[in-house]
Amino acid sequence: MTGPEHYREAEAKLDLAREIAHPDSGHDDSEATLLVGLALQRAQVHATLALAAATGLAADSMYQEDANGWLLTASAHGRTGGAS
Repeated sequence: MTGPEHYREAEAKLDLAREIAHPDSGHDDSEATLLVGLALQRAQVHATLALAAATGLAADSMYQEDANGWLLTASAHGRTGGAS
């Protein structure tokens, strides 16, 4: 996944947590607590990966080899079939 994809996935997990927490979600309290916790944990992981990608791509003071590695890893531009 690219940085922007991780960001969008984090937002989607936060939306899911809100839906599960809603009183009309159909989940009992203990089930909702567990599912909201899982959704929030996954949101945090995706948000962290999005931040790592953004930080890596924005760092202009790193060695060129490292910058190229970040570009290939975290950017759609560095992936085969990605956006150009």
